[in-house]
Amino acid sequence: MQAPSLGGSYYYMLLIDDYTRMNWIYFLKNKSEAFEHFKTFKAMTEKECDNQIKVLRTDRGGEFCSHEFLKYCEQHGIRRELTIPYTPEHNGVVERKNRTIMGLTRSMLKQKELPNSFWAEGVATAVYLLNRSPTKSKPNKTPIEEWGGLKPTVHHLRIFGSIAYSLIPPQNRHKLDHRSEKCVFVGYSQQSSGYRLYNPITKRFSVQKHVTFDEDGAWRWNSEGTKEHVTDPTHFLDPFPVEPADNNHSHTSLTPTQTTVPTQIISPNATLTPLTTLPGHSQDPYAHNPSTSSHTNPETSQTRTKRVSKPPSWLQDYHTDAVEEETQLFVLNVCDPITFYEAAPKAEWQLAMKEEIAALKKNNTWDLTDLPEGKNAVGVKWTYKTKVGPDGEVSRYKARLVAKGYSQVEGIDYTETFAPVARFETIRVVIAIAAHRGWKLHQLDVKTAFLNGELTEEIYVQQPEGFVIKGNEDKVYKLRKALYGLKQAPRAWYAKIDGYFLKNGFVRSYSEPTLYIKESQDLGIMYVCLYVDDIVCTSSCDELIIKFKSSMTSEFEMSDMGLLKFFLGLEVTQTNDGVFVCQSQYAKNLLSKFGLNNSKPETTPMNVNEKLHQNDGSGKADDVNYRSAVGGLIYLTHTRPDLAYSVSVVSRFMHNPSKVHQGAVRRILRYVAGTYKMGLWYGKDKELRLLGYTDSDWGGCIDDRKSVSANIFMMGDSAVSWSSRKQSSVALSSSEAEYISASAAACQCVWLRRILEDLGLFQSDPTVILCDNKSAINLSRNPVMHNRSKHIELKHHFIRELVIQEQVLLEFCGTNEQLADMLTKAISKEKFVYFRLQAGVREFEVREGIDTTSIS
Repeated sequence: MQAPSLGGSYYYMLLIDDYTRMNWIYFLKNKSEAFEHFKTFKAMTEKECDNQIKVLRTDRGGEFCSHEFLKYCEQHGIRRELTIPYTPEHNGVVERKNRTIMGLTRSMLKQKELPNSFWAEGVATAVYLLNRSPTKSKPNKTPIEEWGGLKPTVHHLRIFGSIAYSLIPPQNRHKLDHRSEKCVFVGYSQQSSGYRLYNPITKRFSVQKHVTFDEDGAWRWNSEGTKEHVTDPTHFLDPFPVEPADNNHSHTSLTPTQTTVPTQIISPNATLTPLTTLPGHSQDPYAHNPSTSSHTNPETSQTRTKRVSKPPSWLQDYHTDAVEEETQLFVLNVCDPITFYEAAPKAEWQLAMKEEIAALKKNNTWDLTDLPEGKNAVGVKWTYKTKVGPDGEVSRYKARLVAKGYSQVEGIDYTETFAPVARFETIRVVIAIAAHRGWKLHQLDVKTAFLNGELTEEIYVQQPEGFVIKGNEDKVYKLRKALYGLKQAPRAWYAKIDGYFLKNGFVRSYSEPTLYIKESQDLGIMYVCLYVDDIVCTSSCDELIIKFKSSMTSEFEMSDMGLLKFFLGLEVTQTNDGVFVCQSQYAKNLLSKFGLNNSKPETTPMNVNEKLHQNDGSGKADDVNYRSAVGGLIYLTHTRPDLAYSVSVVSRFMHNPSKVHQGAVRRILRYVAGTYKMGLWYGKDKELRLLGYTDSDWGGCIDDRKSVSANIFMMGDSAVSWSSRKQSSVALSSSEAEYISASAAACQCVWLRRILEDLGLFQSDPTVILCDNKSAINLSRNPVMHNRSKHIELKHHFIRELVIQEQVLLEFCGTNEQLADMLTKAISKEKFVYFRLQAGVREFEVREGIDTTSIS
């Protein structure tokens, strides 16, 4: 072994009985000890089974072919069988068992992140379990049962490396002392009916009977346990010193130094310059692992083969920094560091971490203090993200210190966690109003937004990796303000920014808590939309924008992004005639991920009248790939109402997709390949009037015969809100299905009207919602056709009250003018293209003489 065991052993010797497949193992500090252990083994086994060892098969290692070993076998009548050099298959039983034992040991150590110095305990436990597991050579019997005749029990087996609480006898404790001792479970005793436990604090082993296990827990070696390898092995004995022990791998010239990776100590005066030197961790991708027990010497490390650490492909679907980029950048092939030791050697990430620590200090985020008794210190970790612009260029390397909020306890460390964010409908309404009035949209970004939230709870966190203050390694930070990763961080930030807006004359919308309006008799009106740390603002007066930016900069650390160009994955192009919003770059990245960049485009996302159902008999598809594709398409519908119905249909089968469903998704992607440049155009020519369409497809779902409800609302040239979803109950008639759909559209209409009123666009007349079913229109005005409507749920009759209050007016329109028809079913190409154009979905064209800010 490269790493010595806690008892100082480097080797193990494995012996197997060929008949019963019983295993014995011995740990060796030197190979020369093999002969003495064999004599002990011979005496023990022959006494247990009342038989003599007749044949001993080994390789030609020097420890087995020494003169004294050969002479001893000859004296006791033991025939020797030696394998031919470089033919391990001649001793296949033990060679295969060696591989099995090392596989089990490796898995046990890595699962609980134990240091490699625990390999002897892992090997002993693996042998213990193998002796109690059936083998092919002896069906229906275990080796220990075949050897001793007693069937073993398994009720006492526990997960290796888990947390164990051993009972402290009453004689050894006082009344107020702890009744148990926290240890790590490292195997089973062969001399007693008990568990072998290791206490990383006292660095001692013990055998206990009364133990309570936390099998989901694991010891945090970087914080709770010792960080230094014990150089004095007298406290430790390898497990089973006279019985099972470890592997017979060759010893290499490796000097044991430490059992865990130490956190680099940084002096208070050099907090921002410690990352340039990380001895022993320069390029080794596994050096950060807490189970790494030793470091190579300089001579060895220079010739050691280096492996490039890359995150798994599925990890690109996730992100821990900005909320919008979780979906926006999941298709980009950006390989970011996963751990501190991967990022530390790189200059760009060093600078990013220094900037983060500097921002925390400038913000007075914490105070260094001792951890009070009874308090829990929340761990922290570094996360890294390469910020990419709409054209795929790297714009920023961002490092963020994140608290491990999963260790917080509800009711003690936090209470409420919810924080609102702007809805996309609100953002589209603001863009439509700004485009119609010729206002410019601006964007600001709050740096380290969550760090501005003030905490009401008492929270302590550990010192971050790479920035531990020398001489104060045991101290922790008491948080004054929130830290990313804390459960209450989003809510604390929202409370902070909300208080700022209200204090500075803004009025919060009652219908959208992240929409703020400020009116000035002299300067006009201003709108602000908040999405976590991204802010979009527009105003009738440029002076209001300038004052707002100046005020925000003085209160928070801000980045003025200028005119709105790229927001939550949306590409915004502002011209003198209007605003164009699309997701062309996102669409291209999505197609690239699934290899459909150069595929043959489709003219519609679904075949005409195509109906998908669950059990189509086509076989199961790759569910991971399917969910990833559908998830990407769902985000694309924020600017593409023409995709709403088809994506809604394929999303019904996320739990168990078939090959037919996968084919439908690929067709949608091929349609996107031919229309990826399309988006929504908000112009200033048409009147800024809210107009709605509602439609349904009666019994559209084949599996449960539920209908599909759809609605779309227009403001000026383009849609600002749309929906296509399956109804929650089965409709008995097409009129009932249309009535339920109209009721859902009316509810959305009321919310949009309130948003417009908050923005200063008061709706004096009722909002017209066009429906192509006269029975549903009559049902909304009068309680007619009682026998056909008495069973309809009361909530759907809400539309009647809205009609009476003259907030909503249902009017009839022909099927050929019903825009919502493309959101309820797959229609013909001609109708689909016409409805798509009427909804404002088109390609952007740059015309001469127009000042544009095109991003696509």
